[in-house]
Amino acid sequence: MNRLFWIVMAAIGLALVLLMLNNSAGQTFGIANDDFAQLVWVGTLAAVIGAFVLRSGRPLGTLAKQFGGWILIVLALVAGYQYRYELQDFASRVSAGLVPGSPLALGQDDGRATVTLQKALNGHFEARILINNAPVRVVVDTGASSTVLTAADAQAAGFDPAGLRYTVPVSTANGVTQAAGARASQIAIGSIVRNDMQILIAAPGALGQSLLGMNFISTLSGFDVRGDRMILRD
Repeated sequence: MNRLFWIVMAAIGLALVLLMLNNSAGQTFGIANDDFAQLVWVGTLAAVIGAFVLRSGRPLGTLAKQFGGWILIVLALVAGYQYRYELQDFASRVSAGLVPGSPLALGQDDGRATVTLQKALNGHFEARILINNAPVRVVVDTGASSTVLTAADAQAAGFDPAGLRYTVPVSTANGVTQAAGARASQIAIGSIVRNDMQILIAAPGALGQSLLGMNFISTLSGFDVRGDRMILRD
């Protein structure tokens, strides 16, 4: 170990001892302990960088360019962390435009998960949900008492439409049709998850798009519509 290493270690050790001795006083050499600790950290970092510059033997111009590049990387990382929520919202807007039904935003409200949906071009709130871990695009329909899947979506979620008995009457945009009762082991929209949910499966060709109905929505602590956005709260 060279002499500089031991000098730096001794300075750090002395600073730690001073901070422990002056813990109750709250100050060291008239400086608040938190500020003094930051001063020691910055001084140590400056000493290490200075030693590297002196011992590298490289031209100062080359070192300055390399150091400037690292500073830009650090600043970019810090800026990304500080604006992470804005960047997440931007990414969600892009994904919502590219993949219809993708949540506009995922968040927390009083410790509860929230999912924000953007109104689709057809004027309905659509969502890309998972039923038995299979992606299904649904219309959020507060007028539907039950969650209803098309035969194709049901098959994708692991059900066998051909083996079901369609004895339950349901109302659709095309009139009254028949559906079969079933249970989904899990329905998830964003981070909102419900297990063992009763659903209906429409007869083949009877329904154009699956519906997320009130049997799921009523399990939420609340939901509201603000302009073109719908916010679901776990």
